[in-house]
Amino acid sequence: MSATRVREALAWLERKGTRAQRDGLARYGITAPRAFGVKMAAIQQLARQLGRDHDLALALWDTGWYEARLLTAYVDEPERVTSAQMDRWVRAFDNWAVCDTLCFSLWDRTPLAWKKIEQWRARREEFVKRASFALLASVAQHDKQAADAPFVKSLKWIAAAADDERNFVKKGVSWALRSVGHRGPALHRAAMATAHALAASEDASARWVGKDALRDLGREAVKSKVSKASKRDRSR
Repeated sequence: MSATRVREALAWLERKGTRAQRDGLARYGITAPRAFGVKMAAIQQLARQLGRDHDLALALWDTGWYEARLLTAYVDEPERVTSAQMDRWVRAFDNWAVCDTLCFSLWDRTPLAWKKIEQWRARREEFVKRASFALLASVAQHDKQAADAPFVKSLKWIAAAADDERNFVKKGVSWALRSVGHRGPALHRAAMATAHALAASEDASARWVGKDALRDLGREAVKSKVSKASKRDRSR
């Protein structure tokens, strides 16, 4: 059954693909040797038609097609994702789009998320390491009920990885730092302290991460001050 559904899904993607969309991937820094050239909105449309199906997701991944791998983020069942599957897939990442889509739309919903964040954060492979911090950013944005403690701990991991000069890694580290800082006042203060320390670093990559985070988190601090001032004015 999965084989038939995979063939049908690939045929659908091929019909929706365009050369212009395929050629445009490189402009966004996406390396995808096997791509149909399908917009994300269409991939998500197909996912809604297919529904959640873990076995189908596994089979789609194994095709190696770029869009089929993006599709798995919306088709797989988070509760059925395994540790071995995550390790196998993350080793196959060759671009940021597949990495971030899996982290942002599937893996952060699994009970394995924090385990993988910690396991992958010190790995040498570029997209494995990025996946750690993309997953941390995704959990920070989506898990509204989580306590602050694990995110406070994660700031040490962010600081330790900030000196990685590789573009996709340092951008992932910055994303994680900014996302943690947006969770609430206490974490905002903690993230700002980490960002200030990194911005003052002698290491160029760490300095970039710190300054990038400060630009974003600093705007939130300004908005907070304006909001408080406005409330005081209204109370007079």
